[in-house]
Amino acid sequence: MSFGLPSLKVKPEHAGNITVQEGHFGIPSPMVAGLGATKNKLGMSHPLQVSERNYHQNEEKMNMSMLCNVQGCHAPMKLAMERKFASKVGHLPFLPSSNLQHDVFTGRYLDIGFEDILNTPEFCEISGQPHAVVERSLGIL
Repeated sequence: MSFGLPSLKVKPEHAGNITVQEGHFGIPSPMVAGLGATKNKLGMSHPLQVSERNYHQNEEKMNMSMLCNVQGCHAPMKLAMERKFASKVGHLPFLPSSNLQHDVFTGRYLDIGFEDILNTPEFCEISGQPHAVVERSLGIL
């Protein structure tokens, strides 16, 4: 009995042979194609890479389907509505937003990740003039 839950087994999104232009020694030449071009041709390096990229979405789908089975379909709809409203909280475009309310609804306020340490506003290299940023967001500029 699956209760409509998504599968926990990793299913690769792509399958088949990988063709890479090879150089003289049977390996691609990074001097000709570049490192980035070679990586794009290779595709996913590991089957878990797709799963890890979509981890939060898969976890949310599983929690919502479980909540629907336990409490009814109104509970996931209510949570989805609250998350949508929390993500659309308005502020001026030139002010940094912490999205704390949205993180509390999704449960990510407990996690410390890459974006928490290296994506802080005080380390931002670009700071625009407030009037120009607001006018551009309104479509005046």
